[in-house]
Amino acid sequence: MIALGELDLRQHLRPGDHIVIGQASGEPTSLVRALIAQSPDIDNLSAFISSSFSGLFTPEAVDAFTLSSMGAIGALRQLTKANRLQIVPCHVGQIGPMITAGIMPCDVAMIQVSPADKDGYHSCGLISDYVAAAAAKARVVIAEVNDQVPFTPGEKIHQSQIHCAVAVSEPPVAVPPANIGELDQTIARHCAAYIDDGCVIQTGVGAVPDAILRLLHDRKDLGVHSGMLGDGLVDLVEAGVITNARKTIDPGVSINGALIGTERLYRFAHQNPTIRMCSSDYTHNPAVLAQLEKLVTINSALEVDLSGQVNAEQSGAAYLGATGGQVDFVRAGGRSKGGHAIIALPATAKKGTISRIRPQLTGPVTTARSEVDVIVTEYGAAELRGQSVAERTRRLIAIAHPDFREQLEQEAHTLQQRGF
Repeated sequence: MIALGELDLRQHLRPGDHIVIGQASGEPTSLVRALIAQSPDIDNLSAFISSSFSGLFTPEAVDAFTLSSMGAIGALRQLTKANRLQIVPCHVGQIGPMITAGIMPCDVAMIQVSPADKDGYHSCGLISDYVAAAAAKARVVIAEVNDQVPFTPGEKIHQSQIHCAVAVSEPPVAVPPANIGELDQTIARHCAAYIDDGCVIQTGVGAVPDAILRLLHDRKDLGVHSGMLGDGLVDLVEAGVITNARKTIDPGVSINGALIGTERLYRFAHQNPTIRMCSSDYTHNPAVLAQLEKLVTINSALEVDLSGQVNAEQSGAAYLGATGGQVDFVRAGGRSKGGHAIIALPATAKKGTISRIRPQLTGPVTTARSEVDVIVTEYGAAELRGQSVAERTRRLIAIAHPDFREQLEQEAHTLQQRGF
């Protein structure tokens, strides 16, 4: 174990190395600062990180190396605006296997872990997803051993796998709960109507997911199987709402890949046997998800076209989102016995001047119309599964903003006439 001030990356990195970095609240910020400071001394470095909320990756900070990601999540959005982020279109569940297979190069893993237990195992702490895969593949594993990171049940890394352990004591990256407005609450009410007693939920973090969780305090025996969770998890567990008692697999345990929230969530997760942090090989695995009954998945979008195609990545020339785990969970929720897959979004963008229900998408298709189940806006829910294209247009126009419905009806005429 060395002190942070003793870390000289030139002893570990080679010119041309590909670095994989832990993401979100598991971002090893001390190592990232060292990389930014020392990378000008090492030629042709490239790095991959799925998301970042630290604010450390600015256009100026990445001058000396190339940064790539699966999307513009968190503070990475500023890099896409400056054309300094390379986007790798992929699902969350693909990252770990691609690292293992060598498709996504990983010469060096920079990760954050908790202090080791008596047997020499470090917990992956707040982020599991692709951390263990990167540590297993990398030539060099550099670990930020942070005594403020909780020891969470689930994925672990033995100290023998770590080539350079750096002692750190600083708060992990925190993502405060979003401010919930009236619009978010309205969308949340439509979504919450699909969540009954005993349902297993998957959601992300943000205003609408937080608003949904606040509406579930009268439910019983909810379960969790998700790629990420925020502080709202704590409220529902403490209220006795989330028990995982009726889950067909992993009973009694909330399965999760990323804890993204505040110190309250992180303290709650420390040595908590009701939480299990798993790699994305498990959280997003179709064979695992297929075993869950009454799975209700809730994801977001930038826009939806009149046939039901979903774009969660790009709006015009601006890259704003990511493929993420949406497709995995939409497919799973839509096929789960008693379950649903919900895509939630406001009806308009840019202060009401643009409809998010559109004749054609302005960006890529993230989720195909053949997978889509329920689309929700503040004006209601459109159930699309099993419906013809013509009927889909009618249902989607009904949940569009009233100011755009007449125009959308005109645009839908050709679709309705030809039927495809």
